[in-house]
Amino acid sequence: GVCNGCQMLSLLDELIPGADAWPHFVRNRSEQFEARLSTVQVEETNSVLLRGMTGARLPVPVAHGEGRAQFVSPAHAPQLAAAGQVALRFVDHRGQVAALHPANPNGSPEGITAVTSLDGRVTLMMPHPERVFRNLQFSWAPNSWRKKQFSPWMRMFENGRDYALQS
Repeated sequence: GVCNGCQMLSLLDELIPGADAWPHFVRNRSEQFEARLSTVQVEETNSVLLRGMTGARLPVPVAHGEGRAQFVSPAHAPQLAAAGQVALRFVDHRGQVAALHPANPNGSPEGITAVTSLDGRVTLMMPHPERVFRNLQFSWAPNSWRKKQFSPWMRMFENGRDYALQS
């Protein structure tokens, strides 16, 4: 689930195995709608969609007013990270986890902006990679991408297709 899908799926945590520590997504700390390119890092994760992307730092659009991850318990974020369930984090221009606005547009703790189920089949994220799967969709992209038709985000969709074909 992306953006509103992320918010909705996070409320179904009781129905999804391994989702009991998932956050709910609430009003941004800035109290504003945030819309721009941000940078995320793909974490070492169980997510089927993000296979083979660990460590990638990628620009991605954000467009939300209620995207801040709010955990019921402060222990849940480290618990999810240890289990490979944190999928994406906002990072700054140095590649460090972004704690502050504007690099962390919603104020989520530890920059967490995507989580996945324990088995990796359900992934929730607030950013919008579906808006930039082709390089020409970016307002800015590294020069090394210019000769390629698809951005690194296309891998996420290929992973989803491959998983569906195997199932």
